[in-house]
Amino acid sequence: MIASNASLSGCAGSDGAGGALCAQLENTRAYRTSLTPTGHRVVAVCLGVTGTLGLLTNLLVLVLFCRYKLLRSPINMLLVNIALSDLLVCLLGTPFSFAASTQGRWLIGGAGCVWYGFANSLFGIVSLISLAVLSYERYSTMMGPTEADASNYRKVSLGIGLSWAYSLLWTLPPLFGWSRYGPEGPGTTCSVDWTAKTTNNISYIVCLFVACLVLPFMVIVYCYGQLFRAIKQNMRPEVAPRAVAQGPERPVPAAEQAVDVGAET
Repeated sequence: MIASNASLSGCAGSDGAGGALCAQLENTRAYRTSLTPTGHRVVAVCLGVTGTLGLLTNLLVLVLFCRYKLLRSPINMLLVNIALSDLLVCLLGTPFSFAASTQGRWLIGGAGCVWYGFANSLFGIVSLISLAVLSYERYSTMMGPTEADASNYRKVSLGIGLSWAYSLLWTLPPLFGWSRYGPEGPGTTCSVDWTAKTTNNISYIVCLFVACLVLPFMVIVYCYGQLFRAIKQNMRPEVAPRAVAQGPERPVPAAEQAVDVGAET
């Protein structure tokens, strides 16, 4: 520990081979893990299970969509977009964190960390925005004055393109200086730098939180809330006319009963 501290303190003002060594020491320090070997094994098992299940289930969705023409509806295109983004996470993200957890350290360096953080952020935001677009599509279809056209892919295609463009809009800035991608948690995964207290980093995190979590969540809640409300209102008139038509049951007065009995005799 004393040697390491001495080495790091001697990095100030060094250049050439000494600077490269100091950069390597700082890089090792940045990816330092905070879990025990047992903890890394538990994380590796969880990542392996979820990655395998995610790969198989999302691949199954894509295969069924391609095989059965009946499933190729506009609304299902959004589900395919979600399955595709989740599948890409399982293929291009999870294997790196799984391998890092089995070894207890990040394995593919700084450039790999940036790629991992960018790819996972991109595909994750695409899935979330696609869910918001899906909720709006169902809302507009159910609440619209005309019946939905099952052969119109234009609006859904626009929504899919919007999900990818919107995600790129918020995941590219860290590559160009607005915040950055770096190690997180136990040091075996990478994401946006959540810990830096600079104005540059905090401003990006706040904007990312509002634009890519709060806003799509509000759209989802509003759309499904309106659908639920409309369904409840449409169910009430089915009961009320029936009750009015039948009329409430009332007891027959004794005088009317006597008249009826006299008429029968």
